Amino acid sequence: MFIGIGVLGGVGALLRFVLDGAISTRIAGAFPWGTFAVNVIGALALGVVIGAGMSGDGLRLVSLGLLGGLTTFSTWVFESQRLAEAGLARLGLLNFALSLVFGIGAVWLGQQIGGLL
Repeated sequence: MFIGIGVLGGVGALLRFVLDGAISTRIAGAFPWGTFAVNVIGALALGVVIGAGMSGDGLRLVSLGLLGGLTTFSTWVFESQRLAEAGLARLGLLNFALSLVFGIGAVWLGQQIGGLL
């Protein structure tokens, strides 16, 4: 189990790196769209997994491993704080708030989708 979570966590981290980079190169500006997108995608995917009734080791592997590696709480908070330090406190608060609202909404939506599977 530990090895599986570690391997899937690495896969999730690589996916985050690729997705974040692809989004960040296409959308310029101070707002961290890449981190925002991967966190919302990860929240949606977690909702689907939960809504579909996955449990046990499969849930641990997907949620802790793959999706835990994909999403990033620390980067989200760091980027919000970094924006504030750069004199863009409103943008930092917007990042913090939008990520919370969209993340919770994505989990709910994912649960609805998962329940249909």
